[in-house]
Amino acid sequence: MNINSNADIKLKSSSFAGSTKITSESIKKRFRSYEPWQVIAELVWNGLDAGASKVDILVQEKTLKGTESVSVLDNGAGIDFRNTDKNFERFDDTTKKNVSQHGSHGRGRLSFHLIASNATWYTRCKGQDALISINSYDIKEYKGDYLDESNQHPKLQGFTSGTYVELNGFEEKKNLPEDEKLIHDLTLEFGWFLALNKSRKISFNGIEISVPEHRLHNFSTSIRNNKFDIGIIQWVKKPSSEKSYNYFLNTKSQIVYKKLSSFNNKPKFYITAYASSSWADKLQSGEANFFVDTDQTIQSSTGKYILEYLVQKTQEVYEDFLRIYVDEQILRLEADGAFPTYEGEDVEYAAWKKKNTTDLIRTICHADPTLFNSLNKKQSTILVRLLDKLMVSNENDGLFEVLESVLDLDSVYLKSLSDQLQRTKLEHIISTIEILQRRELVVSKLREVMENHYKEVLETPDLQKIIESNTWLFGEQYNILGAEENDFQSIAKNLRDKIPEIDFVQEEDMEEDSHIEGVRRQVDLFLARKIPSYNSFGKLYYRCVVVEIKRPSISLNNKHIRQLEDYSEILAQHQQFKSDLIKFELILIGRNISKNAHLIEHKLNDNLEKGDPGLISSGGGKFKMYVKNWSTIFDEFLLSNNYLLEHLKTQREELSGKTREELIGELQEKSQ
Repeated sequence: MNINSNADIKLKSSSFAGSTKITSESIKKRFRSYEPWQVIAELVWNGLDAGASKVDILVQEKTLKGTESVSVLDNGAGIDFRNTDKNFERFDDTTKKNVSQHGSHGRGRLSFHLIASNATWYTRCKGQDALISINSYDIKEYKGDYLDESNQHPKLQGFTSGTYVELNGFEEKKNLPEDEKLIHDLTLEFGWFLALNKSRKISFNGIEISVPEHRLHNFSTSIRNNKFDIGIIQWVKKPSSEKSYNYFLNTKSQIVYKKLSSFNNKPKFYITAYASSSWADKLQSGEANFFVDTDQTIQSSTGKYILEYLVQKTQEVYEDFLRIYVDEQILRLEADGAFPTYEGEDVEYAAWKKKNTTDLIRTICHADPTLFNSLNKKQSTILVRLLDKLMVSNENDGLFEVLESVLDLDSVYLKSLSDQLQRTKLEHIISTIEILQRRELVVSKLREVMENHYKEVLETPDLQKIIESNTWLFGEQYNILGAEENDFQSIAKNLRDKIPEIDFVQEEDMEEDSHIEGVRRQVDLFLARKIPSYNSFGKLYYRCVVVEIKRPSISLNNKHIRQLEDYSEILAQHQQFKSDLIKFELILIGRNISKNAHLIEHKLNDNLEKGDPGLISSGGGKFKMYVKNWSTIFDEFLLSNNYLLEHLKTQREELSGKTREELIGELQEKSQ
């Protein structure tokens, strides 16, 4: 006869017993993934589920650093031992109906076997006392004894109701973690609950479990004269077991309704959202019917409005979080060197490219914040640099198709990504226009200096700064000549100074009306850089570029050509430059070429058919020598960019009167 199903017989008997409706092996399988701290957590949850306002955990250690016992005391409703068929005999099944209930599967009590061999529950429920014990060796079986009040455990003396559970029989290999680790784990487990239930307290060996680090966002709203206080708790660390929920709290801070949040799959974003109001005091479960007013259910307009409001405010919090999170991702990528260095690019063009690539990465991270988290440093660098290249190619549409197919994008982020890529096309056009027009202005100003103010250019450093900031004047291939000093610069300068009378100025060197003493106070400008480059076969070599700019009041003549040839011979004999993988380009620049410089004119004409402006000698492949005057340099720029300057100028004028929407719309149309 099952004595547990008959309350009258139980009261007449001094003991009772029963079995959980599952095998011991099946019970133990369910807890394989549990950690020791979770055993304690389950016992605490049992007390909280029973309505306890206070739960005390006590862990006693042996003298040899082993666990002696674990006990959990709560002042909840106690265990209904007169109806054990509704609690101790159930597993993966329970009669608990409270929406705030954690132990809803009716099995947490049996997890004790992971750390101890014996568990004993002393309980006081509805004025009656009893103890129930289970041994881990036969975990499905339980035994109980009815107690007189005088025989109840001392910890429950003075309690109206409550439960005191004690675990004993710890093996050495089943010792619990250090107290600090246990407190940390329990804080993450119960923090959200304690934040919602401020009157509830949990302590561990006398230390109160606190609410973990979080950010609280407060709002308020009203509907139909019902005021709602809204709180969104954003956790710094993920709560251990509780997912993100939207809760309704009554005026006693009790959870009367909860709904799973749609933000559960947002990486690194963990929230607990709640709406507290007197309206929730009368909230009924289920749908409205003859006995339940429509406005007293969650399906009412009030309930729906508040749920939508919680989602809206959570979205705002998430957007703020995402902005910070993505900025941190960008900073990490920069610190890891994932972005290109843009070495050799025009400074402003490089800044534009960096901004657009950064904006694209930011958009992608908004759409899928986990993308770069799943990549190591090398993989992140490859991806960022590929995106950087594709952003300024004609493959924006293809890039969009790839990202759309790979990333799990909703409609909002899909449109944001599309706009970003299409906007990049427009900004690339505008950026190109602005760069060319700024360069055109530099050419105009420098031409004015060289034609009308060359006699007043007394400070060579002034001219040097201009030239080092605008080395594109000599061609795009020389765009990095203004880089910082290096060993090659020093060596090349020292070898150049070995040329006899290299800095000596004679009357025949000077422009008409120039004063020789003023000219001699100036110096020639010298730039030298060693640049890794690829030849026409795709092989790497060192391209050594040397630029000598004669002072503005000097005309280039035959003497300067001979000096350039002498310099090439000195370089060729230097041991460090004998490698076949080192090639030289020597460029001589002056304001004018003397009308008597027949040698220069002859060499220029001999190399005219090679289509390399200014080339006077190809030196058998090891050396190339160039002579250019400033007027030629200026005209080369204007002629090579004339079409773009005129065409893009007209295009910008056409674009200036259009709205952003019109421009994006046109760019999104397929070109023929």
